Amino acid sequence: MSARSHASRRTLVNGAIGIVGVVVLWEAAARLLDLPVYVLPSVSRILAAIVAQHQLLWNAALMTMWEAVAGFFAGSAVGIVLAIALTMMPRARRVLLPMATALNSVPVVAYAPLILLWFGIGPTSKIVMVAIAVGFTVFLHALSGLDRVDRRAVDLMRSFGASPAAIIWRLRVPAAIPLTAAGMRVSTVRAMIVAIVTEMLGATGGLGWTIFQAVLQIDFVQVWAAIFVASAISLVFFGGVNMLEKRYVFWK
Repeated sequence: MSARSHASRRTLVNGAIGIVGVVVLWEAAARLLDLPVYVLPSVSRILAAIVAQHQLLWNAALMTMWEAVAGFFAGSAVGIVLAIALTMMPRARRVLLPMATALNSVPVVAYAPLILLWFGIGPTSKIVMVAIAVGFTVFLHALSGLDRVDRRAVDLMRSFGASPAAIIWRLRVPAAIPLTAAGMRVSTVRAMIVAIVTEMLGATGGLGWTIFQAVLQIDFVQVWAAIFVASAISLVFFGGVNMLEKRYVFWK
């Protein structure tokens, strides 16, 4: 077994132990302290609610996952293309980068009312919101990666007559892949958060809509059930992107 495989297995084991420990403490605290459900329901009660409402939660999870994944890939593509374009156009970069930074300094949820107004309360508005959130993160990571090259290597390629496009594709883009991949991995969590929060503000389905409806009905067990499902699919999403990163960006 390689050192990398051993480290990954050890990380999984430690993570599993941590989750089991939290679950045991949670269950014990809820039962021993006799906490009301609106404060903290027991894990067993939450799991029972997940089983009882599995069809509702499954359909909601599918919608939220579709919105998060579609927005993730759309935002990643736009962020990478924009980073490459601004690297090739230094003058445009000096004008547009401060604007992009200013827009990114505002919490992305602040744009939600406008996006819902423009694109409606269906899945499209959630995909757009996720794409905006992910796009900014991937754009900044890709731009930093494109800049992280040895100037001597750039000068050497220019001395051999390499064009700016050749320098971008043969030197800067390969150098930027590890940092870009890291930005995409981090964005998985952001994608799920933005999708769920936007669903709470206006939607026809999804986990965020389910949580909001459960709060209106004062069904706090269902709220936690939806949160558990959201956490599970977030871990799967993050783990999938992380696995692809380790497999294809092995040289970082």
